[in-house]
Amino acid sequence: MPKLYIVPTPIGNLEDITLRAIRILKEVDIILAEDTRKTGILLKHLNISGKLQSHHQFNEHKTTERIISVISTGQSIALVSDAGTPAISDPGYLLIRECLKSGIKVECLPGATASVPALVNSGLPADRFIFEGFLPHKKGRKSKLEQLAEFPYTMIFYESPFRLLKSLEAFAEYFGEERKAAVARELSKIYEETIRGTLSELICHYKDKTIKGEIVIVVEGKKPEARSPKTGV
Repeated sequence: MPKLYIVPTPIGNLEDITLRAIRILKEVDIILAEDTRKTGILLKHLNISGKLQSHHQFNEHKTTERIISVISTGQSIALVSDAGTPAISDPGYLLIRECLKSGIKVECLPGATASVPALVNSGLPADRFIFEGFLPHKKGRKSKLEQLAEFPYTMIFYESPFRLLKSLEAFAEYFGEERKAAVARELSKIYEETIRGTLSELICHYKDKTIKGEIVIVVEGKKPEARSPKTGV
């Protein structure tokens, strides 16, 4: 049956792709990729060829209508991003929304994402959390940090290695230097590491280092104010 498949791809280690994802990528007529060169490496590894087309944040408004028309003629299409699950801090939402509006079936496969392993491995509470993705660089950044400073649950952020230190310093300013956090880098890859500590300790750790790779920052939520056992205040 023609439909749009949302197919997660490995965030690093190519062994992390599921058997179902491999089958779908082999069966569909077209594979939409954020970066055809990067996805081409994965498809070559899987012995899949001749299906790649470009679909990214700079052309998705132009290509979405055509993609819907193609699916409507009876073809199935898979959407992938460079790594992880499409639409999570990556292109995909617009196409999914418009397909659903047009009555086209959309099926999202479970699979790799950087946020969950970073959260679980942080050692911070994982029963309730908020995913913020990339913080605004300028407009709205201050108000967002002020809002999150009061948030009581664990927070997950994506960040580039070039802005890691700046973000840690901003978190320390708005959340407090003693707030616990963890920085996960290069998840599932050869040089994977997770550094845990207070925001102050993490700033000291990264201050004089050259940082490379994909970054996930996990930050503890605000703890409830301590109350007197006698008065309750």
